[in-house]
Amino acid sequence: MARRRRRAAPPRGAPAAAHETTLYAAVKAHLEGLGYEAKGEVCGCDIVAVRPGEPPFLVVTEMKMGFTLELLLQGVDRMAAADEVWLAVRATTRGRDQDSRVRRLCRLLGFGLLAVDPSRGGVEVLAEPAPYRPRGNPRRRALLLREHARRRGDPNKGGATRTPIMTAYRQRALACAEAMRDGPRRPRDLAPEVPEAGAILLRNVYGWFDRVERGLYRLNPAGEAALLAREPA
Repeated sequence: MARRRRRAAPPRGAPAAAHETTLYAAVKAHLEGLGYEAKGEVCGCDIVAVRPGEPPFLVVTEMKMGFTLELLLQGVDRMAAADEVWLAVRATTRGRDQDSRVRRLCRLLGFGLLAVDPSRGGVEVLAEPAPYRPRGNPRRRALLLREHARRRGDPNKGGATRTPIMTAYRQRALACAEAMRDGPRRPRDLAPEVPEAGAILLRNVYGWFDRVERGLYRLNPAGEAALLAREPA
């Protein structure tokens, strides 16, 4: 029978594992430097800081040695009672506090983020607890609205990843193909149903059409196969 390995005991005099209490003094000093009166462990909160006024301005700070889901959940819970919520973590060189995605997440949630160097007592503000809204992308918004408006019906199941997506453009290309099942057509013949038929036939993105002569197109085998694939079994 294999012998169990005994976990080695820490050497005498070895320093205890780092704890968030080591961050407290630096964060408290930072808050008091901003005009707050800071106190630790108030009603389950790591730090509660109050700035006099009417009404008083209340700030809650939760601390962890690293950025974790538990820290985020604590912050979410504190938002109902506080005017501002700060999350404080130990400063690192390559940890999550240096990840721009973490800072952006804090801004999205409305949290402030502090990186604390307990050995030097330094505190760096990584994110301010101000309401954050990602900068709008008018071009992408217009694309979404246009595609939504032009798509006929709702041909795709949301969340699908392994099936071809039926776009508005593909729907129009299929409409051209359907109209050409009986023989070659000119763009003007298709225009009542598909106004942009000329551009679709000319670009031939899917390779479904062959040019017979100038301004005249016919459906090829690839186009016929696309029509068959669209039809329910």
